[in-house]
Amino acid sequence: MTISKLISDLRNRRKTATEITESYLQKIETSPLNAYISVNKEEALQKAKELDKSGDFSHPLAGIPVGIKDSICTKGVRTTAGSKVLEYFVPPYSATCWEKLEEAGAILLGKTNCDEFTMGSSTEGSAFGPTKNPHDHTRVPGGSSGGSAAAVAGDECVFSLGTDTGGSIRQPANFCGCVGLKVTYGRVSRSGVISYASSFDTIGPLTKTVEDAAYVLEIIAGKDKKDSTTPNISVPKYTEMLKHDISGKIIGLPKEFLEVNGIGENVRKETEKAAKILEQRGAKIREISLPLTEYAIPTYYLLVKAEASTNLAKYDGVRFGSSSGSEDLTDLYQKTRGTFFGDEPKRAIMMGTFTLSSGYVDAYYKKAAAVRRKIAEEYARVLEEVDALIAPVSPFPPFSLGEKIDDPLQMYLADIFTVTANLAGIPSLAVPTGKQNGLPTGVQILGKQFDEAGILQLGWHLESACKEEK
Repeated sequence: MTISKLISDLRNRRKTATEITESYLQKIETSPLNAYISVNKEEALQKAKELDKSGDFSHPLAGIPVGIKDSICTKGVRTTAGSKVLEYFVPPYSATCWEKLEEAGAILLGKTNCDEFTMGSSTEGSAFGPTKNPHDHTRVPGGSSGGSAAAVAGDECVFSLGTDTGGSIRQPANFCGCVGLKVTYGRVSRSGVISYASSFDTIGPLTKTVEDAAYVLEIIAGKDKKDSTTPNISVPKYTEMLKHDISGKIIGLPKEFLEVNGIGENVRKETEKAAKILEQRGAKIREISLPLTEYAIPTYYLLVKAEASTNLAKYDGVRFGSSSGSEDLTDLYQKTRGTFFGDEPKRAIMMGTFTLSSGYVDAYYKKAAAVRRKIAEEYARVLEEVDALIAPVSPFPPFSLGEKIDDPLQMYLADIFTVTANLAGIPSLAVPTGKQNGLPTGVQILGKQFDEAGILQLGWHLESACKEEK
């Protein structure tokens, strides 16, 4: 059920908010996916009943049940960021993005599972157990927003919100076969969202259709006085621009993405097929070059781990975690961080602190920051010549649970096609294109800064053509 279909049903009294909410809660209760860490059952049903009693479904999302990634703070509802450190944390405030959805009438079903502090590509790093892929329960749903993607694809919510620091919306959307939108840095407020790497983090929707993604973005985007990185740029009516003709649009196909070592042949063919579909709809495909792509992974991980080590410093046992049995302050820190952090946050602290330490900051952090600027300049230059780019999301299909968990390097390489959008601060849309061997396939469409309208338009045409093929 899409947002537009449910809104129509609610406003025309074909269904009640209570019936819809109960249906989703029952699915969550019996689901084997482990897509949720916390379920907001009583409050969700209460809000649904109040809506039915008032009969007022005029708000944009009135009665629509949603799942929210557990790194996005929700007032009065437990928010753990997938970590034992925050297992009992109930925030006294809400993130701006959730406040906007709540004001629009959305009903919170619960908080979706994620890798600890959103550090991961499989959701196996959650302290509350891994999420399973709805299409094959032996495989991962991607990460770190794996719970959000699995909940949408498994029909355990109408749509969800996730966060994307280096691909954490697009990769799980690709693995689970739903739409995932990584917005331009600053398009959606980060206020109230638990940080991984502050200069990379973005918030966006995971939905069943491109139209739903556009609809949600209209609600959550915009300037926020609580987040100085949100510019005062008007929010377009994305949904009204989706069906515009794309004839003459020039789409770049980065040759480096299709030649990278380890890319699956099916992934390459699916990307070329998607480009051909858009060409048939009137777009022009042009091969382009992004030679700095080979430096994306080391640049990204040097910078995000440095920022993460700083952001994780607050979890010291004084405000979060448990301080019981500590002999002194040093012992408190060691016990709290040693006991309550998982492998990836510990790895981030060690890598990031080393990168920022005296004697190494110039050789690693500052050099990576300079390369990041060069990558952003390269994308800006290419996007002056073309309207958008089309590329794979992941070099391989969803992998098996446990397959890569003990090999951090292989896990990091899963992000090879997604991190560049975060390094450059540009938007990117993951669109499903079909299935191969029972597993979802798809591509991403990358655009100019704040041109979400352009990539959503191309995504809608690609989605429509793929549906027609079926």
